[in-house]
Amino acid sequence: MLISFVIIYWLISIAIGLYAALRVKNTADYAVASRALPFHIVTATVFATWFGSETVLGIPATFLDEGLRGVVADPFGSSLCLILVGIFFAKPLYRLNLLTIGDYYRLRFGRTVELITSLCIVVSYLGWVAAQIKALGLVFFVLSDGAVSQELGMALGAGSVLVYTLFGGMWSVAITDFIQMIVIVIGLMYIGWDVGSAAGGVGHVIEHAQAAGKFDFWPEFRLDAIVLFVGTGITMMLGSIPQQDVFQRVQSSASEKIAVWASVLGGSLYLCFAFIPMFLAYCAILIAPDLVAKYIDTDSQLILPQLVLEKAPLFAQIMFFGALLSAIKSCASATLLAPSVTFSENLLRPVLRHYRPHLTDKQFLRAMQGVVLVFTCVVTYIAINSRLSIYGLVENAYKVTLVAAFVPLLLGVYWKRATTQGAVVSMVLGLTTWLTLEAFAAGETAPAWLEVWLPHFVGFLVSLSSFVLFSLLPQWVRTPPIPTPESARREAEQRRGPGAAAALTGHTAHRS
Repeated sequence: MLISFVIIYWLISIAIGLYAALRVKNTADYAVASRALPFHIVTATVFATWFGSETVLGIPATFLDEGLRGVVADPFGSSLCLILVGIFFAKPLYRLNLLTIGDYYRLRFGRTVELITSLCIVVSYLGWVAAQIKALGLVFFVLSDGAVSQELGMALGAGSVLVYTLFGGMWSVAITDFIQMIVIVIGLMYIGWDVGSAAGGVGHVIEHAQAAGKFDFWPEFRLDAIVLFVGTGITMMLGSIPQQDVFQRVQSSASEKIAVWASVLGGSLYLCFAFIPMFLAYCAILIAPDLVAKYIDTDSQLILPQLVLEKAPLFAQIMFFGALLSAIKSCASATLLAPSVTFSENLLRPVLRHYRPHLTDKQFLRAMQGVVLVFTCVVTYIAINSRLSIYGLVENAYKVTLVAAFVPLLLGVYWKRATTQGAVVSMVLGLTTWLTLEAFAAGETAPAWLEVWLPHFVGFLVSLSSFVLFSLLPQWVRTPPIPTPESARREAEQRRGPGAAAALTGHTAHRS
Protein backbone atom coordinates (compact mmCIF):
# COMPACT_ATOMS: atom_id res chain seq x y z
CA MET A 1 0.00 0.00 0.00
CA LEU A 2 2.88 2.37 0.72
CA ILE A 3 4.39 1.91 -2.73
CA SER A 4 0.94 2.22 -4.31
CA PHE A 5 0.40 5.52 -2.52
CA VAL A 6 3.78 6.81 -3.66
CA ILE A 7 3.01 5.97 -7.29
CA ILE A 8 -0.45 7.56 -7.15
CA TYR A 9 0.87 10.71 -5.47
CA TRP A 10 3.70 10.92 -7.97
CA LEU A 11 1.32 10.70 -10.93
CA ILE A 12 -1.09 13.27 -9.45
CA SER A 13 1.70 15.79 -8.89
CA ILE A 14 2.94 15.34 -12.45
CA ALA A 15 -0.60 15.83 -13.76
CA ILE A 16 -0.97 19.06 -11.74
CA GLY A 17 2.32 20.33 -13.10
CA LEU A 18 1.31 19.56 -16.68
CA TYR A 19 -2.06 21.26 -16.17
CA ALA A 20 -0.29 24.40 -14.92
CA ALA A 21 1.87 24.26 -18.07
CA LEU A 22 -1.18 25.31 -20.10
CA ARG A 23 -0.56 28.88 -18.87
CA VAL A 24 2.85 29.09 -20.56
CA LYS A 25 2.67 31.19 -23.72
CA ASN A 26 6.05 32.97 -23.74
CA THR A 27 9.42 33.15 -21.99
CA ALA A 28 8.09 35.51 -19.31
CA ASP A 29 5.45 32.92 -18.40
CA TYR A 30 8.08 30.21 -18.36
CA ALA A 31 10.75 32.05 -16.36
CA VAL A 32 8.83 34.17 -13.82
CA ALA A 33 5.13 33.25 -14.26
CA SER A 34 4.60 36.74 -15.75
CA ARG A 35 4.97 38.29 -12.27
CA ALA A 36 1.41 37.24 -11.42
CA LEU A 37 1.72 35.00 -8.32
CA PRO A 38 -0.26 35.91 -5.17
CA PHE A 39 1.15 36.05 -1.64
CA HIS A 40 0.25 32.51 -0.54
CA ILE A 41 1.70 30.93 -3.69
CA VAL A 42 4.98 32.88 -3.47
CA THR A 43 5.33 32.05 0.24
CA ALA A 44 4.71 28.39 -0.52
CA THR A 45 7.21 28.25 -3.36
CA VAL A 46 9.89 30.04 -1.29
CA PHE A 47 9.39 27.54 1.53
CA ALA A 48 9.04 24.42 -0.64
CA THR A 49 11.99 25.25 -2.87
CA TRP A 50 14.37 25.34 0.10
CA PHE A 51 12.75 22.50 2.01
CA GLY A 52 14.54 19.81 0.04
CA SER A 53 16.36 16.55 0.54
CA GLU A 54 19.06 18.09 2.69
CA THR A 55 16.39 19.35 5.11
CA VAL A 56 14.74 15.95 5.60
CA LEU A 57 17.76 13.66 5.18
CA GLY A 58 21.01 15.64 5.22
CA ILE A 59 20.45 18.05 8.13
CA PRO A 60 19.16 15.36 10.56
CA ALA A 61 22.13 13.12 9.79
CA THR A 62 24.55 16.00 10.41
CA PHE A 63 22.68 16.96 13.60
CA LEU A 64 23.12 13.44 15.00
CA ASP A 65 26.87 13.62 14.32
CA GLU A 66 27.65 17.21 15.34
CA GLY A 67 24.62 18.79 17.04
CA LEU A 68 23.26 22.26 16.23
CA ARG A 69 26.74 23.65 15.69
CA GLY A 70 27.12 21.33 12.71
CA VAL A 71 24.03 22.69 10.95
CA VAL A 72 24.82 26.40 11.18
CA ALA A 73 24.94 26.65 7.37
CA ASP A 74 21.55 24.99 6.91
CA PRO A 75 18.89 25.61 8.21
CA PHE A 76 20.16 28.69 10.09
CA GLY A 77 22.18 30.27 7.29
CA SER A 78 19.73 29.35 4.54
CA SER A 79 16.66 30.69 6.36
CA LEU A 80 18.47 33.93 7.14
CA CYS A 81 19.33 34.16 3.44
CA LEU A 82 15.64 34.25 2.51
CA ILE A 83 14.85 36.78 5.23
CA LEU A 84 17.74 39.02 4.14
CA VAL A 85 16.59 38.81 0.52
CA GLY A 86 13.12 39.97 1.53
CA ILE A 87 14.37 42.85 3.68
CA PHE A 88 17.27 44.18 1.61
CA PHE A 89 17.07 42.96 -2.00
CA ALA A 90 13.49 42.14 -3.01
CA LYS A 91 12.29 45.72 -3.35
CA PRO A 92 15.15 47.24 -5.42
CA LEU A 93 15.39 44.20 -7.72
CA TYR A 94 11.64 43.83 -8.21
CA ARG A 95 11.36 47.45 -9.38
CA LEU A 96 13.75 46.79 -12.27
CA ASN A 97 11.37 44.25 -13.83
CA LEU A 98 14.09 41.75 -14.83
CA LEU A 99 13.97 38.15 -16.06
CA THR A 100 17.12 36.82 -14.36
CA ILE A 101 19.59 37.88 -11.68
CA GLY A 102 22.22 37.96 -14.44
CA ASP A 103 20.28 40.82 -16.05
CA TYR A 104 21.02 42.97 -13.01
CA TYR A 105 24.77 42.39 -13.28
CA ARG A 106 24.66 43.39 -16.96
CA LEU A 107 22.69 46.58 -16.30
CA ARG A 108 24.83 47.61 -13.33
CA PHE A 109 28.31 46.52 -14.45
CA GLY A 110 28.22 45.47 -18.10
CA ARG A 111 28.42 42.34 -20.22
CA THR A 112 31.69 40.94 -18.78
CA VAL A 113 30.36 40.86 -15.24
CA GLU A 114 27.11 39.33 -16.49
CA LEU A 115 29.03 36.49 -18.17
CA ILE A 116 31.21 35.67 -15.17
CA THR A 117 28.45 35.80 -12.57
CA SER A 118 25.95 33.89 -14.73
CA LEU A 119 28.50 31.14 -15.32
CA CYS A 120 29.26 30.96 -11.59
CA ILE A 121 25.54 30.81 -10.75
CA VAL A 122 24.92 27.99 -13.22
CA VAL A 123 27.90 26.01 -11.92
CA SER A 124 26.78 26.50 -8.31
CA TYR A 125 23.52 24.69 -9.03
CA LEU A 126 25.23 21.49 -10.11
CA GLY A 127 25.76 20.32 -6.53
CA TRP A 128 22.37 21.45 -5.25
CA VAL A 129 20.34 19.77 -8.01
CA ALA A 130 22.53 16.68 -7.83
CA ALA A 131 21.67 16.45 -4.12
CA GLN A 132 17.94 16.33 -4.92
CA ILE A 133 18.45 13.68 -7.60
CA LYS A 134 20.60 11.67 -5.20
CA ALA A 135 17.85 11.87 -2.58
CA LEU A 136 15.23 10.62 -5.03
CA GLY A 137 17.39 7.60 -5.73
CA LEU A 138 17.73 7.00 -1.99
CA VAL A 139 13.96 7.14 -1.46
CA PHE A 140 13.22 4.72 -4.28
CA PHE A 141 15.92 2.37 -2.96
CA VAL A 142 14.45 2.39 0.56
CA LEU A 143 10.81 2.07 -0.53
CA SER A 144 11.56 -0.85 -2.83
CA ASP A 145 13.68 -2.55 -0.16
CA GLY A 146 16.64 -2.52 -2.54
CA ALA A 147 14.77 -3.82 -5.61
CA VAL A 148 15.33 -0.45 -7.32
CA SER A 149 18.99 0.54 -7.16
CA GLN A 150 19.88 4.09 -6.12
CA GLU A 151 21.26 4.77 -9.60
CA LEU A 152 18.05 3.64 -11.32
CA GLY A 153 16.01 5.57 -8.75
CA MET A 154 17.97 8.72 -9.58
CA ALA A 155 17.25 8.32 -13.28
CA LEU A 156 13.54 7.64 -12.70
CA GLY A 157 13.18 10.54 -10.28
CA ALA A 158 14.99 13.02 -12.51
CA GLY A 159 12.93 11.99 -15.52
CA SER A 160 9.59 12.41 -13.76
CA VAL A 161 10.46 15.85 -12.34
CA LEU A 162 11.71 16.88 -15.77
CA VAL A 163 8.33 16.15 -17.38
CA TYR A 164 6.37 19.03 -15.86
CA THR A 165 9.34 21.38 -15.35
CA LEU A 166 10.21 21.10 -19.04
CA PHE A 167 6.75 22.15 -20.23
CA GLY A 168 5.43 24.34 -17.42
CA GLY A 169 8.45 26.27 -16.15
CA MET A 170 7.73 28.61 -13.23
CA TRP A 171 3.96 28.17 -13.47
CA SER A 172 4.24 24.41 -12.94
CA VAL A 173 6.89 24.81 -10.24
CA ALA A 174 4.81 27.37 -8.30
CA ILE A 175 1.51 25.46 -8.40
CA THR A 176 3.06 22.11 -7.49
CA ASP A 177 5.11 23.81 -4.74
CA PHE A 178 1.89 25.10 -3.18
CA ILE A 179 0.41 21.57 -3.06
CA GLN A 180 3.68 20.11 -1.84
CA MET A 181 4.05 22.66 0.96
CA ILE A 182 0.68 21.55 2.34
CA VAL A 183 1.79 17.91 2.21
CA ILE A 184 5.14 18.74 3.86
CA VAL A 185 3.58 20.67 6.74
CA ILE A 186 0.78 18.18 7.49
CA GLY A 187 3.00 15.14 6.98
CA LEU A 188 5.85 16.31 9.20
CA MET A 189 3.55 17.50 11.97
CA TYR A 190 1.78 14.14 12.06
CA ILE A 191 4.91 12.00 11.94
CA GLY A 192 6.53 14.24 14.56
CA TRP A 193 3.61 13.63 16.91
CA ASP A 194 3.57 9.88 16.20
CA VAL A 195 7.29 9.20 16.52
CA GLY A 196 7.71 11.71 19.36
CA SER A 197 5.05 9.88 21.38
CA ALA A 198 6.85 6.57 20.84
CA ALA A 199 10.09 8.16 22.11
CA GLY A 200 8.48 9.33 25.37
CA GLY A 201 7.16 12.72 24.34
CA VAL A 202 8.65 15.95 23.04
CA GLY A 203 9.91 17.07 26.45
CA HIS A 204 11.75 13.82 27.10
CA VAL A 205 13.44 13.87 23.69
CA ILE A 206 14.54 17.50 24.11
CA GLU A 207 15.91 16.86 27.60
CA HIS A 208 17.87 13.84 26.37
CA ALA A 209 19.32 15.79 23.43
CA GLN A 210 20.25 18.71 25.67
CA ALA A 211 22.01 16.40 28.12
CA ALA A 212 23.96 14.92 25.20
CA GLY A 213 25.18 18.39 24.19
CA LYS A 214 23.29 18.44 20.89
CA PHE A 215 21.99 21.97 21.51
CA ASP A 216 25.43 23.56 21.82
CA PHE A 217 25.30 26.18 19.07
CA TRP A 218 27.58 29.15 19.67
CA PRO A 219 31.33 28.61 19.19
CA GLU A 220 33.84 28.72 21.98
CA PHE A 221 35.40 32.14 22.58
CA ARG A 222 38.53 31.41 20.54
CA LEU A 223 39.57 32.97 17.26
CA ASP A 224 39.77 29.66 15.38
CA ALA A 225 36.33 28.53 16.60
CA ILE A 226 34.70 31.88 15.81
CA VAL A 227 36.21 32.08 12.31
CA LEU A 228 35.14 28.51 11.56
CA PHE A 229 31.61 29.23 12.78
CA VAL A 230 31.22 32.45 10.78
CA GLY A 231 32.89 31.04 7.67
CA THR A 232 30.55 28.06 7.67
CA GLY A 233 27.43 30.14 8.35
CA ILE A 234 27.92 32.69 5.58
CA THR A 235 28.35 29.99 2.94
CA MET A 236 24.60 29.62 2.50
CA MET A 237 23.45 32.79 4.25
CA LEU A 238 25.25 35.07 1.79
CA GLY A 239 26.25 32.70 -1.01
CA SER A 240 22.60 31.80 -1.64
CA ILE A 241 21.44 35.39 -2.10
CA PRO A 242 22.70 35.89 -5.69
CA GLN A 243 20.82 32.81 -6.93
CA GLN A 244 18.27 32.59 -9.71
CA ASP A 245 15.77 30.46 -7.76
CA VAL A 246 15.53 33.13 -5.03
CA PHE A 247 15.36 35.89 -7.65
CA GLN A 248 12.64 34.05 -9.60
CA ARG A 249 10.38 33.99 -6.57
CA VAL A 250 10.89 37.71 -6.04
CA GLN A 251 10.21 38.50 -9.70
CA SER A 252 7.22 36.12 -9.92
CA SER A 253 5.34 38.06 -7.24
CA ALA A 254 2.29 40.07 -8.27
CA SER A 255 3.48 43.12 -6.31
CA GLU A 256 6.51 44.59 -4.59
CA LYS A 257 4.94 44.06 -1.16
CA ILE A 258 4.37 40.38 -1.88
CA ALA A 259 7.96 39.98 -3.04
CA VAL A 260 9.24 41.35 0.28
CA TRP A 261 7.00 39.66 2.81
CA ALA A 262 6.62 36.31 1.08
CA SER A 263 10.41 35.91 1.20
CA VAL A 264 10.52 36.82 4.90
CA LEU A 265 7.64 34.53 5.83
CA GLY A 266 8.89 31.67 3.66
CA GLY A 267 12.33 31.84 5.29
CA SER A 268 10.83 31.96 8.79
CA LEU A 269 8.60 28.95 8.11
CA TYR A 270 11.56 27.07 6.70
CA LEU A 271 13.57 27.56 9.89
CA CYS A 272 10.67 26.43 12.10
CA PHE A 273 9.83 23.26 10.18
CA ALA A 274 13.47 22.28 9.60
CA PHE A 275 13.65 21.35 13.29
CA ILE A 276 11.08 18.55 12.90
CA PRO A 277 13.36 16.20 10.87
CA MET A 278 16.15 16.83 13.42
CA PHE A 279 13.72 15.95 16.21
CA LEU A 280 12.67 12.79 14.38
CA ALA A 281 16.26 11.69 13.82
CA TYR A 282 17.10 12.11 17.49
CA CYS A 283 14.03 10.07 18.41
CA ALA A 284 15.77 7.19 16.64
CA ILE A 285 18.45 7.18 19.35
CA LEU A 286 15.75 6.51 21.96
CA ILE A 287 13.52 4.21 19.91
CA ALA A 288 16.03 2.19 17.88
CA PRO A 289 19.63 2.64 19.11
CA ASP A 290 20.67 -0.47 17.17
CA LEU A 291 19.44 1.15 13.94
CA VAL A 292 21.45 4.30 14.66
CA ALA A 293 24.56 2.24 15.41
CA LYS A 294 24.12 0.37 12.12
CA TYR A 295 24.00 3.44 9.88
CA ILE A 296 25.72 6.27 11.77
CA ASP A 297 29.19 5.46 10.43
CA THR A 298 28.16 4.16 6.99
CA ASP A 299 25.22 6.17 5.64
CA SER A 300 23.54 8.25 8.35
CA GLN A 301 21.09 9.64 5.79
CA LEU A 302 19.27 6.28 5.93
CA ILE A 303 18.53 6.49 9.67
CA LEU A 304 15.35 8.56 9.45
CA PRO A 305 13.63 6.73 6.55
CA GLN A 306 14.57 3.34 7.98
CA LEU A 307 13.22 4.35 11.39
CA VAL A 308 9.87 5.24 9.84
CA LEU A 309 9.72 2.02 7.84
CA GLU A 310 10.60 -0.21 10.79
CA LYS A 311 8.87 1.51 13.70
CA ALA A 312 5.99 3.65 12.41
CA PRO A 313 2.49 2.44 11.40
CA LEU A 314 1.44 2.45 7.76
CA PHE A 315 -0.41 5.78 7.87
CA ALA A 316 2.61 7.46 9.46
CA GLN A 317 4.82 5.97 6.74
CA ILE A 318 2.51 7.37 4.08
CA MET A 319 2.60 10.82 5.68
CA PHE A 320 6.39 10.79 6.06
CA PHE A 321 7.24 9.64 2.56
CA GLY A 322 4.59 11.95 1.11
CA ALA A 323 6.29 14.86 2.87
CA LEU A 324 9.74 13.64 1.87
CA LEU A 325 8.85 13.25 -1.80
CA SER A 326 7.13 16.64 -1.78
CA ALA A 327 10.22 18.25 -0.31
CA ILE A 328 12.55 16.68 -2.85
CA LYS A 329 10.32 17.23 -5.89
CA SER A 330 9.65 20.90 -5.11
CA CYS A 331 13.33 21.60 -4.62
CA ALA A 332 14.41 19.56 -7.64
CA SER A 333 12.00 21.22 -10.07
CA ALA A 334 12.98 24.72 -8.92
CA THR A 335 16.69 24.02 -9.10
CA LEU A 336 16.38 22.49 -12.55
CA LEU A 337 14.57 25.55 -13.86
CA ALA A 338 16.64 28.34 -12.29
CA PRO A 339 20.09 27.61 -13.79
CA SER A 340 18.54 26.66 -17.13
CA VAL A 341 16.80 30.05 -17.37
CA THR A 342 20.00 31.86 -16.37
CA PHE A 343 22.08 29.96 -18.93
CA SER A 344 19.50 30.54 -21.66
CA GLU A 345 18.93 34.24 -21.05
CA ASN A 346 22.42 35.42 -20.10
CA LEU A 347 24.74 33.05 -21.94
CA LEU A 348 22.81 31.48 -24.83
CA ARG A 349 20.62 34.37 -26.02
CA PRO A 350 23.52 36.64 -27.12
CA VAL A 351 24.94 33.78 -29.20
CA LEU A 352 21.59 33.01 -30.81
CA ARG A 353 20.99 36.68 -31.53
CA HIS A 354 24.30 36.83 -33.39
CA TYR A 355 23.48 33.88 -35.66
CA ARG A 356 19.69 34.31 -35.74
CA PRO A 357 18.91 38.01 -35.35
CA HIS A 358 15.19 37.47 -36.05
CA LEU A 359 14.71 34.79 -33.42
CA THR A 360 11.14 34.91 -32.09
CA ASP A 361 10.13 34.61 -28.44
CA LYS A 362 8.43 31.28 -29.15
CA GLN A 363 11.62 29.90 -30.72
CA PHE A 364 13.69 31.07 -27.76
CA LEU A 365 11.21 29.40 -25.39
CA ARG A 366 11.91 26.10 -27.15
CA ALA A 367 15.65 26.70 -26.78
CA MET A 368 15.15 27.38 -23.07
CA GLN A 369 13.28 24.09 -22.69
CA GLY A 370 16.12 22.31 -24.49
CA VAL A 371 18.56 23.71 -21.93
CA VAL A 372 16.38 22.32 -19.12
CA LEU A 373 16.60 18.87 -20.73
CA VAL A 374 20.39 19.01 -21.12
CA PHE A 375 20.92 20.33 -17.59
CA THR A 376 18.82 17.50 -16.17
CA CYS A 377 21.00 14.93 -17.90
CA VAL A 378 24.18 16.59 -16.62
CA VAL A 379 23.12 16.78 -12.96
CA THR A 380 21.78 13.22 -13.03
CA TYR A 381 25.20 12.04 -14.21
CA ILE A 382 26.88 14.03 -11.42
CA ALA A 383 24.48 12.63 -8.81
CA ILE A 384 25.10 9.05 -9.88
CA ASN A 385 28.87 9.44 -9.78
CA SER A 386 29.29 11.74 -6.76
CA ARG A 387 30.47 10.33 -3.43
CA LEU A 388 29.58 13.42 -1.39
CA SER A 389 26.67 13.31 1.05
CA ILE A 390 23.45 15.19 0.32
CA TYR A 391 24.33 17.85 2.93
CA GLY A 392 27.86 18.15 1.56
CA LEU A 393 26.64 18.62 -2.01
CA VAL A 394 24.30 21.42 -0.96
CA GLU A 395 26.75 23.20 1.33
CA ASN A 396 29.52 23.17 -1.29
CA ALA A 397 27.18 24.51 -3.98
CA TYR A 398 27.23 28.07 -2.66
CA LYS A 399 30.94 28.64 -2.23
CA VAL A 400 31.37 29.78 -5.82
CA THR A 401 28.61 32.41 -5.61
CA LEU A 402 29.84 33.57 -2.21
CA VAL A 403 33.30 34.42 -3.53
CA ALA A 404 32.22 35.70 -6.95
CA ALA A 405 28.65 37.01 -7.06
CA PHE A 406 27.52 38.22 -3.64
CA VAL A 407 29.80 41.23 -3.20
CA PRO A 408 29.02 42.77 -6.64
CA LEU A 409 25.30 42.35 -5.94
CA LEU A 410 25.42 43.85 -2.44
CA LEU A 411 27.63 46.83 -3.29
CA GLY A 412 26.01 47.30 -6.68
CA VAL A 413 22.64 47.81 -5.00
CA TYR A 414 23.77 49.80 -1.96
CA TRP A 415 26.96 51.65 -2.93
CA LYS A 416 26.75 54.34 -5.60
CA ARG A 417 30.54 54.37 -6.08
CA ALA A 418 30.63 50.68 -7.07
CA THR A 419 32.31 50.28 -10.46
CA THR A 420 32.74 47.69 -13.17
CA GLN A 421 36.48 47.66 -12.52
CA GLY A 422 35.87 46.84 -8.86
CA ALA A 423 33.39 44.11 -9.76
CA VAL A 424 35.66 42.37 -12.29
CA VAL A 425 38.75 42.45 -10.05
CA SER A 426 36.65 41.32 -7.08
CA MET A 427 35.31 38.27 -8.92
CA VAL A 428 38.65 37.29 -10.42
CA LEU A 429 40.63 37.62 -7.18
CA GLY A 430 37.87 36.03 -5.09
CA LEU A 431 37.65 32.98 -7.35
CA THR A 432 41.42 32.67 -7.76
CA THR A 433 42.06 32.89 -4.02
CA TRP A 434 39.37 30.35 -3.19
CA LEU A 435 40.41 27.79 -5.83
CA THR A 436 44.11 28.13 -4.99
CA LEU A 437 43.53 27.61 -1.27
CA GLU A 438 41.18 24.69 -1.96
CA ALA A 439 43.99 23.05 -3.93
CA PHE A 440 46.42 23.59 -1.05
CA ALA A 441 43.88 22.31 1.49
CA ALA A 442 43.42 19.09 -0.49
CA GLY A 443 47.16 18.38 -0.53
CA GLU A 444 48.99 16.17 1.92
CA THR A 445 51.07 19.07 3.23
CA ALA A 446 48.17 21.52 3.73
CA PRO A 447 49.03 24.29 6.22
CA ALA A 448 47.21 24.05 9.55
CA TRP A 449 45.73 27.55 9.29
CA LEU A 450 43.56 26.44 6.36
CA GLU A 451 41.55 24.29 8.75
CA VAL A 452 40.45 27.51 10.46
CA TRP A 453 40.57 30.13 7.72
CA LEU A 454 38.37 28.24 5.29
CA PRO A 455 39.34 28.77 1.63
CA HIS A 456 35.93 30.13 0.64
CA PHE A 457 35.89 32.49 3.65
CA VAL A 458 39.28 33.92 2.67
CA GLY A 459 38.06 34.20 -0.92
CA PHE A 460 35.03 36.16 0.28
CA LEU A 461 37.21 38.58 2.30
CA VAL A 462 39.49 39.10 -0.71
CA SER A 463 36.47 39.68 -2.94
CA LEU A 464 35.03 42.30 -0.58
CA SER A 465 38.26 44.21 0.04
CA SER A 466 39.37 44.20 -3.61
CA PHE A 467 35.95 45.44 -4.78
CA VAL A 468 36.12 48.46 -2.49
CA LEU A 469 39.78 49.19 -3.27
CA PHE A 470 39.53 48.97 -7.06
CA SER A 471 36.30 50.94 -7.13
CA LEU A 472 38.07 53.82 -5.37
CA LEU A 473 41.19 53.71 -7.56
CA PRO A 474 41.37 55.50 -10.95
CA GLN A 475 39.08 53.76 -13.41
CA TRP A 476 40.28 52.09 -16.60
CA VAL A 477 36.90 50.52 -17.42
CA ARG A 478 33.66 52.38 -18.09
CA THR A 479 30.83 51.74 -15.61
CA PRO A 480 27.25 51.93 -16.95
CA PRO A 481 24.82 54.37 -15.31
CA ILE A 482 22.99 53.02 -12.26
CA PRO A 483 19.91 51.23 -13.66
CA THR A 484 16.42 52.62 -13.16
CA PRO A 485 13.06 50.97 -13.96
CA GLU A 486 12.81 53.06 -17.12
CA SER A 487 16.34 52.26 -18.36
CA ALA A 488 15.78 48.58 -17.57
CA ARG A 489 12.56 48.64 -19.61
CA ARG A 490 14.29 50.20 -22.62
CA GLU A 491 17.13 47.69 -22.40
CA ALA A 492 14.67 44.78 -22.26
CA GLU A 493 12.92 46.01 -25.41
CA GLN A 494 16.23 46.28 -27.26
CA ARG A 495 17.46 42.90 -26.05
CA ARG A 496 14.36 40.74 -26.38
CA GLY A 497 12.26 42.70 -28.84
CA PRO A 498 9.14 44.91 -28.62
CA GLY A 499 6.72 43.90 -25.87
CA ALA A 500 9.34 42.10 -23.77
CA ALA A 501 9.01 44.45 -20.81
CA ALA A 502 5.22 44.48 -21.09
CA ALA A 503 5.14 40.67 -20.90
CA LEU A 504 6.82 40.86 -17.50
CA THR A 505 4.09 43.01 -16.00
CA GLY A 506 1.76 40.04 -15.90
CA HIS A 507 -1.26 39.04 -17.93
CA THR A 508 -4.66 40.29 -16.87
CA ALA A 509 -6.09 36.82 -17.33
CA HIS A 510 -3.51 35.36 -14.98
CA ARG A 511 -4.09 37.99 -12.32
CA SER A 512 -7.83 37.55 -12.41
